[in-house]
Order: sequence, then structure tokens, then C-alpha cells
Amino acid sequence: MKDAPADTPWVVCQLGAREHYVLARALHERGRLSALVTDIWSRPGSIAARLPGGIGRRVGERYAEGLDDARVEDITTAALIYEARQRIARAPLMGWPTIMRRNAWFQRRAVARLTQSGVLRAKPVVFAYSYAARDILRVAKEAGCLTVLGQIDPAITEEDIVAAATAAHPELQADWQRAPESYWSAWRQECAVADCIIVNSSWARDGLVAAGVAADKLRVVPLAYDGAARDASRTYPALFDAARPLRLLFLGSLIVRKGIAALIAATRLLRDAPVEFHLVGQTDIAFPDDVVANPRVIRHGPASRGTVNAHYAQADAFILPSLSDGFGLTMLEAMAFGLPVIASRHCGDVVSDGVDGILLDDVSGAGIAAAVTRLLAEPARLPAMSRAARERVAAFRPSTICDELIEAAGER
Repeated sequence: MKDAPADTPWVVCQLGAREHYVLARALHERGRLSALVTDIWSRPGSIAARLPGGIGRRVGERYAEGLDDARVEDITTAALIYEARQRIARAPLMGWPTIMRRNAWFQRRAVARLTQSGVLRAKPVVFAYSYAARDILRVAKEAGCLTVLGQIDPAITEEDIVAAATAAHPELQADWQRAPESYWSAWRQECAVADCIIVNSSWARDGLVAAGVAADKLRVVPLAYDGAARDASRTYPALFDAARPLRLLFLGSLIVRKGIAALIAATRLLRDAPVEFHLVGQTDIAFPDDVVANPRVIRHGPASRGTVNAHYAQADAFILPSLSDGFGLTMLEAMAFGLPVIASRHCGDVVSDGVDGILLDDVSGAGIAAAVTRLLAEPARLPAMSRAARERVAAFRPSTICDELIEAAGER
């Protein structure tokens, strides 16, 4: 793999506010960020942040403290015009054509900004996130830069898993479609042009190898979490019962990929057990009538930023039975609140089985029910697991992960 000299500056290119700019912030803190290239950026008090209604609120969130004096090459005006034209044309808000057009548009604009600004003259390391990176990495490589692809998931291997699971559960009427072949063709070109591919878990690495990506390009670096562990201690009863059930929280998209079919099966198996399932998030499935009628299954709908913390605070444990994720950041968010986590082995290397949570040997209703039953049977273990969960978060500090990333990218 191509190396870069030590202390080489970095350029981070990202569409959207992925991970709330944590990578750019960590690099800037080290004096290593040459520029952040992004679509929308709105410093406090800017004209864009004062736009009326939901647009202004959304634009106002495209900012992060810690980057006040950083070089940000944004295309805010062009991005807002692009979105306005899409609305006028009544283009679908989501769907593969919309996603692919937006990715291509951002790359064109980012390439123009990179070349016109002269930021590539210093031959920085250029980092871009998957599916909106190919053209960015190409122009960076032509300029003699080290190119790094941030792969967010196990790619087409994950899609195959979700396709099989969706077909196995037609009763959920999941609103899911495969990506077009052209999407995966562009992704393979991204992988080919990248000097280094950063994946965020061993599960993601194995998925990319299965898809034919060269193993010697792959480096595992987990996601960073910059939320502080909460100080409040968590209390548990000596025994869970009907009056004080175990409150199990799922927070995320209620979709097949996240293991919702197995979780539904577990609610049936545990219908008579003292456990409440709190489901928070947007859904694209049809919940079976018996699950809707179950008073122990509470569906809260999507949560705003202001209400997410309350859901974590009121829970006893967290569950992420994902069939496939690059890295389930919600596990760390839950652990910061001292929540033991029940997790699959397919969503990031975070949980230590029996220490700060439980790892599922298989994502199934029976597997989830067995894990929940362990917590119900041994509530005295939960305080220690809660403390261990809070302590685990420290391993994912942005400064630590930034060091791992710089090393993984091959600086000599």
C-alpha cells in the first residue's frame, strides 16, 4: 500500500453531517486537517442558519464546535438550490435514483472545489466516504495524494443478507429494494482507486473480502464516539415482576436489516415474562396484529434529538440484533448511559459478553429470548454490567480513534 510522509495534512470529504464531523474535528485538534469539504455548512449567525422553517433548522445543524477556525470548503448555496430544484421537480425524497443523483452531484461539486481551491497542491491524504467518493479519489490520486476510502458498511454482502431475510419474512411487507447494478459498479471503482480502505468492524472487513475486495487494502478502525459517559448511577430492582418489568430499548430504524423480525419473534416468546419492549424509530414494515395488541410492546415512533436521551435514561438495557451493520454507534450511545447491551456479532466489536452486555450467538427470536431471560434471572449482575458499559465508552474517544486511523492509513 502507498504510504504518506508523517505529519501529512488531511482533507476530509463528506456529504451530510455523518458522525457529526467527528473525524474532521479530531484531525483539526491535532493540527492535521487541511480542509473539510462538505455540502452544507452553517456557522452560527450565518444567513443560511436564519432561513425560515424546517430548512433553517436543518441547515443550522450543519455545524460543529471545534471547527470554528478550520478551513471548510462548502457548497451551501449550490446545495440549497439543488434541493429546491428537486422539490420543484417533485423528485422522490428517497429511493435509489435520488440517492445516486445526489452522490454524483456532490462528487462533481467537491472535485471542482478541490481543484479550484488549490488544496491538493500540498498532496494531502484525501479521505472520502463510500458511495460518494469515486470521482473525488480519482482527482486526488491524479494529484499525487494518498487516497483513503471510509467504507461505511459491508456493501453488497450486506445487501445479499437483507435480501434473503426480506424474502424469508413476506408478512412484514418490508419496503426494501436492491440497489441498481450501476451503484455497485461505481462502488467497485471506488475500492479500486483507493490506496487504503478503512472499515469500521471485522464484520465489515469480512463482508468486503467476500465481495472480492483485496484484503491487503483493508484496515479496521472503529467509529469514534465523543459523548461523555453519564454520571448518574442506574438502579435495578432485586427482582423484575409485572409491576416493575425489565425495560428493553431498541432505538433505530425498525427494518429487516436491524433484526426486527427476530425481535418480533422474541416478543411472542416472552409475552408472559416481566419485560417491556420499547421500540423507538421510523419503520418500513407492517407490524403483525398480535404484536400491535401486546401491551408489553410499546412503539414510540421516531425520536427527535431532544427526546433520545430520555429514552436511554428510562431503559434498563439496550438491544441491537442487527443482521448486518458496519458499526452500530447506538451501542456506544446506550453504554454512555450505563445500559448493558444485547447485540448481534454483526454490528461492530463493542460488547464483551457477560461483562457489559450479551452477544447473540444467532439473531433469532429464541436467541434474543434466551439473552433477555439471562438478565431477568440475574438482576444482581446488572449494576456491574452498567458500570462496565460506561467504562467501555472510553476506548472509542475521538483522539484514540484518530490515532488509529492515521496509523492505519499508512503514514511512515
